[in-house]
Amino acid sequence: MDQLREHFMRYSLLKLAAISVAALTLAACARNEAAQAPPPAPQVSVAQVLSRQVTEFEELTGRFEAVERVELRPRVSGYIASINFVQGREVKKGDVLLVIDPRPYEADLKRAKAQLAQARSQLELSKSERDRAVKLLESHAISREEFDTRTAGTEQATANVDAAAAAVDSAALNLEFTRVTAPISGVVGRAEVTAGNLVTPGQTLLTTLVSIDPIYVSFEGDEQAYLKFMEFSRASGHDSVRHPVWVGLADEAGYPHEGSMVFVNNEIDPATGTVRARGALDNPDRRFTPGMFARVKLPGSGTYNALLINDSAVGTDQSVKYVLFVGKDNKVEYRPVKLGPIVDGLRVVREGLSPGDTIVVNGLQRVRPGSPITPQRVAMGEHPHDGSAARNRLLAQNE
Repeated sequence: MDQLREHFMRYSLLKLAAISVAALTLAACARNEAAQAPPPAPQVSVAQVLSRQVTEFEELTGRFEAVERVELRPRVSGYIASINFVQGREVKKGDVLLVIDPRPYEADLKRAKAQLAQARSQLELSKSERDRAVKLLESHAISREEFDTRTAGTEQATANVDAAAAAVDSAALNLEFTRVTAPISGVVGRAEVTAGNLVTPGQTLLTTLVSIDPIYVSFEGDEQAYLKFMEFSRASGHDSVRHPVWVGLADEAGYPHEGSMVFVNNEIDPATGTVRARGALDNPDRRFTPGMFARVKLPGSGTYNALLINDSAVGTDQSVKYVLFVGKDNKVEYRPVKLGPIVDGLRVVREGLSPGDTIVVNGLQRVRPGSPITPQRVAMGEHPHDGSAARNRLLAQNE
């Protein structure tokens, strides 16, 4: 009985060992098969290269400047009698902004007028004396020498009248200058003096005045931008200061305001390598203020047909820019490209692609040249995870 039990036990152990060996062998085979199976092709977003008419632009930064800016200083000395403007408000040309005490100048004008009247009276007396001398000379009642003596004062009296008249004009001007008026229409700054202060002609700053409509936007471009703009001007047959310029503010999207070029400097600054330029814009709603920051867009080329891709589709291999072209059997190929500027959010491709080519637009880091992919088609220019927007637009176009 014990032998039978021992035999059964030995048989069971052998059977268990055989089963374990078989299981281990099967597991090893499964691992080998799994190791030999190729990984699934990665899913990446692909899109067709766009071909459409574009115009290149140069985007720069600048500042708004007043077309006219005046520092008001007195022309006569005296004490400030009154300030007649509200600081920071608009004024019109000819408005009286400040008044200097006019009383001393009123007195000077009266004195000058009195001296003029006296000179005129003396001139009339001299003329009467001359007329009598002429009659006496004709009747030989006086000698020629006496005649010359009696008439010599006429010319002096005439000169005295002219001098007195000039003194009246000068006094009248000084009196007029006591009323400091706005030489231009615009916005007046803060008052630099208050009533009662003594001001000196040509020295004391009273306030500043800047015009507001139209307004300049001044900016600087590098040499490359200057060359492109001038080449575009020559090709279009227009003067460089007649082209449009578009402007956007810091809180605005895009460039909603249009003006025109009015000035391009005649030399490039050798220290900075930039050239200064200026555009002019209407400002009827007073949205622009001198000194305000501005984004400026200029035409950099005429309209031409260009190939456009997402900028995210471009990779960098040291100094070479490339894209991954989707070829036969959905295998990607390495394509070096020459790029242009970004236009309306898409990158211009100068060389390396053709219209209708399909490229990887997202997930370049998951793909190697020569490997297959599982393409997920999106519209060029769409966010890779926003294909619904592209489909909705396509449906709207087909309806």
